[in-house]
Amino acid sequence: MQAIKDAVHDYVDLCPLAADLLDTTPLQRLRHVRQLSTVALVYPSANHTRFEHSLGVYHLAREAAERLDLDDEDALRVRAAALLHDVGHGPFGHQTEPAIERHLGRHHDEVEDLLSATGVADVLADHGLSVPEVAETIAGEAEYGRLVSGDLDVDRMDYLVRDAHHTGVPYGTVDHGRLLRAFEYREGRLVLSEGNVATAESVLVARTLMNATVYRHHVSRIAGAMLDRAAERLLGAGFDPERFARLTDHELLVAFGEREATAEVARRLGERDLYKRAGWWTWEEVPEALVDNSYLDVRTLERKVAGLAGVEERDVILDNPGRPSIPESGAHVVVDGEVERLADVSTLVSGLGACAREQWRLGVYAPDEHVGAVSAAASEVLGTD
Repeated sequence: MQAIKDAVHDYVDLCPLAADLLDTTPLQRLRHVRQLSTVALVYPSANHTRFEHSLGVYHLAREAAERLDLDDEDALRVRAAALLHDVGHGPFGHQTEPAIERHLGRHHDEVEDLLSATGVADVLADHGLSVPEVAETIAGEAEYGRLVSGDLDVDRMDYLVRDAHHTGVPYGTVDHGRLLRAFEYREGRLVLSEGNVATAESVLVARTLMNATVYRHHVSRIAGAMLDRAAERLLGAGFDPERFARLTDHELLVAFGEREATAEVARRLGERDLYKRAGWWTWEEVPEALVDNSYLDVRTLERKVAGLAGVEERDVILDNPGRPSIPESGAHVVVDGEVERLADVSTLVSGLGACAREQWRLGVYAPDEHVGAVSAAASEVLGTD
């Protein structure tokens, strides 16, 4: 059996299906898409890729399937879904996902067309699997799909530990060995067995701390917002959205650099010459109506701020992260023999909800030379102090 040495899980053993899938174009492309995108501008060692992460998710899914004693066909399908779960991501992962959704109307988990149009379909067929059933598992909709895409899934287990390892941040520690042993199915639902409320809570704590120090770091948010606006200009100028969704990180920066409307963003990202914070407001400081603004609403506000500040529209970015949430709180655990939602049996969940609101910030960004004017204009337009 083939094995690949991994920085997190030591050796990852490949079944014949995994070995064949790794040679397909969609998976090899993930070697050139960073897992943490612009976080590398904050933590220089965070250069790991979605390819590495996919191998880790496959490894954990294989262990989970063995512990749950899934039959051979179901186990094979879950392993395939785990390995392929990220092939729908565009360049820079989540940071271009909103632009792709606006122009193609699909989420990165919706991969049936992509799998069907590539060599992946032939590999799956050779191993007795169909594209639709694997695609449904990736989306968390098929039987056992919640192992791959759920409230407490193997995807989350891998990326928290992997991201902590590569950033050097100690907060993403998750005992995935305990989690895998706690998995069981009751009435078709993935749950954590009796005595594992604290096990589930540990994932929430790790995610909350990683949000504060890594995922929501203001430098990464600024760079990500710049990427989004440049992507919108590129796509708005007629760049094929299907081609855009299949670019690598480097290819997208090259595409930016080749066009006048986006060349400045390519330069700024390449030289880490980022916009600065002209506004950085807490949950309590922001009118509640702003939190639920749509993308079009946000762009309208940007134009108003730019007009009042006397700067170009592209010199103002409003970064609205939306309402804070804790998706893991929807996980199910067995307490006194009954299946309960974690949010209903854990007092820690409500505390972490308050923590998420405390960490929340609405940002307004501008080039350094315009920060003062944009800050004053944004406060007036948005109704903040």
